[in-house]
Parts: sequence; structure tokens; C-alpha cells
Amino acid sequence: MTLLPYLSKRFLASVITLLAVIFLTFAVFFWLTPDPAANICGQTCTPDQIHAIREQLGLNQPFLKQFWAFLAGIFAGRAYGAGATAVQCSAPCIGFSFQSGTNVLTTIISRLPVTISLAAGAAVLWLLVGISGGMISAVKKGTWWDRGAMMVSLGGISLPNYFVALVLQYLLVVKLKLLPFPTLVPFSENPSGWFKAYLMPWIVLALMYAATYARLIRANMLDTMGENFMRTARAKGLAPAPILFRHALRPSLTPVVSLFGVEFATLLGGALITETVFGLSGVGKLAYDAIQSNDQPVIMGVTLVAAFAVIIANLLVDLAYSVLDPRVRVASR
Repeated sequence: MTLLPYLSKRFLASVITLLAVIFLTFAVFFWLTPDPAANICGQTCTPDQIHAIREQLGLNQPFLKQFWAFLAGIFAGRAYGAGATAVQCSAPCIGFSFQSGTNVLTTIISRLPVTISLAAGAAVLWLLVGISGGMISAVKKGTWWDRGAMMVSLGGISLPNYFVALVLQYLLVVKLKLLPFPTLVPFSENPSGWFKAYLMPWIVLALMYAATYARLIRANMLDTMGENFMRTARAKGLAPAPILFRHALRPSLTPVVSLFGVEFATLLGGALITETVFGLSGVGKLAYDAIQSNDQPVIMGVTLVAAFAVIIANLLVDLAYSVLDPRVRVASR
């Protein structure tokens, strides 16, 4: 199978998956949540006022008609209401917040820079620490370094994020006074302040992922180093560095590509606990606030954005596999 048909097949599968996610998400909020009209209107509303809101938002329409209007709004925009009172929502439209009345997608986009900064910084940190730690543990199997690194990684996997966050705040901010409590400032205004604000959240997020990656890399490298081609490479007199990086580490990174793509995309949907503990106004904090106030359009918007990020990440991982290993394309026939 050539690359173009393979890409077309994977893209079509991603589109179908995204449409299925949109349908299921809309269905959950249609059938299992409280009446949005009553939520918007408040406790002192009369039945006539609730009825008027339902008509304005199209909530009195059958499920499939409401879903089609929602789906059409994503691709072509939509109008809420009719006549002079109609409110236009340009594409891609996923609705307006019940609490603030703002465009949901605009609100999410305004929070994305914080979440992207948090996810990207943590990803760099956990890749560097996890891959290097796992590689050294595999090379020094059975030594104090190996046992110590695996103990630290087990602790990193076991400790909850909020616990690590509170401990770091107490040690680095309260006791040692090495860092200020995270207060977001734009990178362009104060790069040093921006770095200090994100350092503790990066460490909290990276600890768990780095621990997972270290254990995965160690196990994969130990399996690879026992293969016949590794013994052949040593017998040919190849230098230790090429044997380690080209023949042992490179095959061990294949499952890491999959893991990294999904986990990074998941973080783009918001690191709820970390953002909440450190007071970062990212997508996760937005979702938390929306859940507290039952702001259904915002909750659904964050869910769809997170699902979109995961689906796109899986598509990119598949594409990376198809380029790095042509056998993937052959196996997908």
C-alpha cells in the first residue's frame, strides 16, 4: 500500500471517529443533564420564561434536529433564535456559555496558551528525564543506580499529582523560598518570571510521565539488548555509542511514540488537578469551573476539543509509524 492511500484511509477513519465522539457527547448532554433552559433562567423563573428560552435556543426541537443544528454550527455556523432577537454564532460554533454568555470556542482558545505552555514544558522535561533514566538503568542493570532509579520511578507513578504539588509548594516556596508562588506573566514581558511560574507545574506533571517512560524504556532496551543482532554488532567491533543509541535505544522508542502522542494530546484537554492546585487559568481550570456551575456548553466544548486533540495525535502517530516503519502500511492492507 502506497503512502497516499494509507494516509487517506487513516484520515477517513479519524473523521468518522470524531463525528462519533460529537454524536455521543451531544447525546449525553441531551438526555442525562438538567434542563439547560431552567439552568440559564435561574430559580426564580416562571414556566413561560423557561419556555421562551427553550424556543430561543431550539431546545424544544427533537433530538436529531438539535444534533443536526449543532453539527451544522461546527462547520457552517448557526443562529440562535429568529428575527431581530437572533444571535449569530460563526463557524466553528459550539455554543455560548450559560454563565457568561461568551462564545465557548473563543473562551477555550483564550485559555489554550496556558495549557499548551504547561503541556509542552512538562513534555520536554519528562522525555529528557524518562528516556535518559530508562536508558541508564538498562545499561547499568542490577546496580545501585538501576535500583534507585526504579524506586524513584515507582514513587513517581504512585504519588498523586495534588500531593506532589503541595509538597513542592511547601518546600520550594514556603521553606526554601527558591521560587515564588506561580503567578502567570507573559513570556514576552518577563521570560524569567514566566519560567518560574511554570517550573513547579512542569515538575508535577513530568514526574508521573517520566517515571512511566523510564520503566518502559528500561524494559524495552533490556529485551533488545538480548537479541542476536546486538551480539552480532558487538562481535563486529562496533563502538559502544552506536550500539547503544542506534541498535538498542532506537527500536525501544517505538512504543514511546504512541504513548507520547496520546498523553500530550490528553494534556491539551486540560491538566485539571495541576491547573487547579496552582491556580493556572488553563483549559482544565475552565472545565472545573464549568462543572461546578453546570455550564453545559463549556463542558461539552472542552470535551470535544480534548477528543479532537487525541484523535489528531493518533493520526499523527500513525503517520509517523508509516514513515519510520513501512511494515505498518503493509500490515494495514
